[in-house]
Amino acid sequence: MAEGAAEAPAESGGGGDLGAGALERGVAPIKSRYLTTKEQFHEFLEARQEKPSQEPKEGNSHDCVLSEPEAKRIRLEDGQLGEGTTEEAAELGKHPQAQKKARGQNKGRPHVKPTHYDKNRLCPSLVQESAAKCFFGDQCRFLHDVNSYLETKPADLGPRCVLFETYGRCPYGVTCRFARAHLGPEGQNLVQEEVVQAPPIRNGLDKALQQQLRKRKIHFERAEQALRQLGKGHLPGPTPSVTAPTGTVSAPGQDNCDTQQAPLGPGTGTPPRSPIQTCGPLTDEDVVRLRPCEKRRLDIGGKLYLAPLTTCGNLPFRRICKRFGADVTCGEMAVCTNLLQGQTSEWALLKRHQCEDIFGVQLEGAFPDTMTKCAELLNRTIEVDFVDINVGCPIDLVYKKGGGCALMNRSAKFQQIVCGMNQVLDVPLTVKIRTGVQERVNLAHRLLPKLRDWGAALVTLHGRSREQRYTKLADWQYIKQCVMAASPMPLFGNGDILSYEDANCAMQTGVAGIMIARGALLKPWLFTEIKEQRHWDISSSERLDILRDFTHYGLEHWGSDTQGVEKTRRFLLEWLSFLCRYVPVGLLERLPQRINERPPYYLGRDYLETLMASQKAADWIHISEMLLGPVPPNFVFVPKHKANAYK
Repeated sequence: MAEGAAEAPAESGGGGDLGAGALERGVAPIKSRYLTTKEQFHEFLEARQEKPSQEPKEGNSHDCVLSEPEAKRIRLEDGQLGEGTTEEAAELGKHPQAQKKARGQNKGRPHVKPTHYDKNRLCPSLVQESAAKCFFGDQCRFLHDVNSYLETKPADLGPRCVLFETYGRCPYGVTCRFARAHLGPEGQNLVQEEVVQAPPIRNGLDKALQQQLRKRKIHFERAEQALRQLGKGHLPGPTPSVTAPTGTVSAPGQDNCDTQQAPLGPGTGTPPRSPIQTCGPLTDEDVVRLRPCEKRRLDIGGKLYLAPLTTCGNLPFRRICKRFGADVTCGEMAVCTNLLQGQTSEWALLKRHQCEDIFGVQLEGAFPDTMTKCAELLNRTIEVDFVDINVGCPIDLVYKKGGGCALMNRSAKFQQIVCGMNQVLDVPLTVKIRTGVQERVNLAHRLLPKLRDWGAALVTLHGRSREQRYTKLADWQYIKQCVMAASPMPLFGNGDILSYEDANCAMQTGVAGIMIARGALLKPWLFTEIKEQRHWDISSSERLDILRDFTHYGLEHWGSDTQGVEKTRRFLLEWLSFLCRYVPVGLLERLPQRINERPPYYLGRDYLETLMASQKAADWIHISEMLLGPVPPNFVFVPKHKANAYK
């Protein structure tokens, strides 16, 4: 799990009084004429809110957002949520639990799935206008009466359907929340023949493959062979049969093919059994395995790498970042055991848009067998330019199972995972690590030479430990030391990049490139700023256009029915919980804004700019309603993550 998704903003009890914020350490230096107090800030927004905002639907959502964080505060005692009050926080501070260490997750938040808002669903056989009858017949749990469905269906959200305009046909038919754009006079789903095209998404999960995974009928010959070799190697400690072929995947200066050959035993030259039947001529690629020196090289030196961001680093967000100049993108962290079980939600994290020209996937796991088998499976079934191992995830759920950061202390398993995956992959293998687990015990400089020898093509180092989280700045001096330890293997640096000045300073440490995480969440146009070496004073209307494009991409990706709309809204709200921390360039006393500087309360140059600066979830919901229409009744949203970077 990348660091970018490990925190999001909260009010942190303040913002300060008028004129005081700019002088306070750790607070963004905003020009005094824009500063205000918390009370005046919210009074200004409430005065400008439109009257429909007080209808029961939004009123319900507002009440739900306010009521939920109370339990969260009692449990974690990590300051306030955006809509809390300082008096309540002071009261809670008197409890003994107030000494409990701050964490970045809202573990007590209500989790409402998008299906909750679409209980009366139409049968897919009717939505897809299938000629065949429903397979489940009378036992089907969905509605089969279109008229009764239309009686309960919420009103359409607009006259234009993004899917219909983009692809010439909306697959959601009558269930689409923009259905009037493509329904004929008799309720039939219209098609624009001249526009019809297949969605430009790759790496989907085939139904036949999913069934085979669920029934455990997939054979992993290459993985099992690699695991047998690793078992004979008496790890830890490199063995010639393992490290000789894998240690030179893309490390410079190690191109001697003869030294990379090793006896792999009988039958290893045959390809793995494919789960999908294919036809066509048999080529050398089908029967001859690539030698390590023949693997594709990963040449991304000097490029801007968008970090794999859990929750927020979804495909629509990556499309936004690609438009602003991101060179390399990576899917969200996928758990290898879930992929091997054929879970649809986990495979969705591997999807790739056609605009992502250099794209990788990130895997998380704790054991060599599952990680190696998963690598072989992905090597057969999806198109990627590299596979990344997550050795940086700090959350307890992953760490306590031996994955993420825990692998840094499990060198034997770590070596088996890297060597095993490297043997079964035809694309480069990369690794993302932290400085270490404990705050003052650095491990990266000792691991990097080993990773180079084990065959990693590239390593990304986040300049923080697991224990540290975001309470201190990233240690770029340590990253500079690690560059020498990793040489000649390329090392990317990661941490606290929010301006082109930050990027320039980072490149001076000698890293091969930089990975950007939270900076992209706060301002996705950061990639443009770095490439053009300037500060972009982007207007509030331009920022709203970016959000509108995100919703369009979201409807294309998640669908335009009620479930798709609400899933798009949820991810938009999660992103808005980061975006509100951005301070417009024209309001700052000094440039650039620092990533650990908390924005005080300020009034922007127009109403929309002020609204986007709000750290109240109710205001984020209001922005989502400007783009996706009113929220459903009893709508609830609490951010998945909570900031502790300002402590």
